[in-house]
Amino acid sequence: MSVTTFSFIDEAANTQGILTHFQNNGFVILENVLTPDEVEYYVDLFDRDRQKWGSPNFWHPFGTYQTRNCHALVTSPEFDQLLRHAKILPLVEFLMGGPTCFSELCLRHMTPYNGTPNQSFHRDRPHWEEHPLRMDYMQLMVYLTDVNQETHCFSLSPESVSEPILGTLGQLDRNGTVDCHGMVGTVVLFNIAVLHTATVRVTKHERKTVQAYYGHRSRPFLSNCSVIPSKFWYHHPDQEIREFYGNLNDTTRVFLSAFESEQDESATVQVSLNNSSESDEV
Repeated sequence: MSVTTFSFIDEAANTQGILTHFQNNGFVILENVLTPDEVEYYVDLFDRDRQKWGSPNFWHPFGTYQTRNCHALVTSPEFDQLLRHAKILPLVEFLMGGPTCFSELCLRHMTPYNGTPNQSFHRDRPHWEEHPLRMDYMQLMVYLTDVNQETHCFSLSPESVSEPILGTLGQLDRNGTVDCHGMVGTVVLFNIAVLHTATVRVTKHERKTVQAYYGHRSRPFLSNCSVIPSKFWYHHPDQEIREFYGNLNDTTRVFLSAFESEQDESATVQVSLNNSSESDEV
């Protein structure tokens, strides 16, 4: 199955074309989002994080084939710039239909492999059928290595918002699968309710990805995987950034209660609750 990609030309993207493609497929592949200098910067940041904070510190096995660091905002807070990139976040909010919030950030690494190829199709969360794109949460995946037929890759089963939601076997039989290949710097956005998998291949190449999740500010937080540093949701001078990071998960609240006095904890949690209330009214 051929795969359509969209490119940022002269700092702009074909947003209507992207929306139509997303309605028909549940994902979109974007090229030329990052400049060559930005790609080099984030590859270096990824490598330095993994070198400094690798196992047994912040990088841990995830399943059989990957290792990941889901506290990258703590170990390498510069990745905030990628999550709120001027070409990425507006498109995310355009597809989500309004202001979004941070949900999770994981740096992921896959090593060369000489075993049995593997796929494990799954949906991260159910569809939110009240949403025009049936999307409760969106994932951003940024390739920090080339991804092609000779490497591990990301694969999914395209799904239109006009189609009935089927089980795994029914969906794969109806619409098949696509492999999302691309050069280093490629960006993939997809509805995490769409059936997807890491495709593990026999390969001599490693794969590096930044994988972040966005949610609606009025909806529950996605997961407890990532601690959200207070420098973003409490101390940051920009209110919009505080609100973007203000949907605190339970992991963040546990660390908050462990490291702050009862008086400070009460004050900071109340600020977070106030931010959430303000967001709900938008």
